[in-house]
Amino acid sequence: MAENLKSLELGGLRSEITDSVKLFSEKVMSSYGDNLLSVSVFGSSLTDDYVTGKSDINTVLVLGKESLDSLNTLAGMAKAMSKKKIAVPLVITPEYLESSRDVFGVEFLDLQLNHKTVYGNDPFEGLSILKSDVRLQCERELKATLIRMRQGYIASAGNMKFVRDIVISAAVGLVPLLRAMLWMKDIDRDAIAEKVLAKASAEFSFNADSLIKVLRWKHSKVSADKSEIASVFETVYANVEQLASIVDGLEV
Repeated sequence: MAENLKSLELGGLRSEITDSVKLFSEKVMSSYGDNLLSVSVFGSSLTDDYVTGKSDINTVLVLGKESLDSLNTLAGMAKAMSKKKIAVPLVITPEYLESSRDVFGVEFLDLQLNHKTVYGNDPFEGLSILKSDVRLQCERELKATLIRMRQGYIASAGNMKFVRDIVISAAVGLVPLLRAMLWMKDIDRDAIAEKVLAKASAEFSFNADSLIKVLRWKHSKVSADKSEIASVFETVYANVEQLASIVDGLEV
């Protein structure tokens, strides 16, 4: 164990998350031994989107072999890790990673852009992803977002707090899709959400003001009135509809 602990690479992590990541990494290294191939941190905790005390710390564990016992090990840590803001980790194997490039290209592109491997070899370095697979995933996800927004609005029965949550979920989900759309056009991407929206709005000719407002709602206690929420819902829905049409015709 002592030899393994020396292999932790925590340099470059923001100070607010270093202790939590170190504790979590040590626990899984001790629990999984040689079956643990790597531990990586990803997401907002590595960018300026991070909000201390509110944002989760997202991680990926790569295991040599996956089993119910390996899941039970993490289940036993869940409460303690939640207190440290460690979200439920993604657990994958090298075989799963390789065979899923065609269906999770958007997610893997985000991981390639914004992650830090703190233990083991970087599982995402050199991972090859096809533009045609990403285009199809983007189209499917955008059109599924339209369905969820429609169904959610109906189910809300006029509860604007519920509608606000629907719009926030849609806006958060749009960011990785927009990064992927920029990648398909060979345009540099940014890890920070608002910068992604600004660049994508210029490239794909849509107004991102409402989306930026919604992302700020995510961690804001400021309440919007019913008419504003309804207006923002309508605008964001139109944004998603426009982007779905754009990606449908995107040649890659």
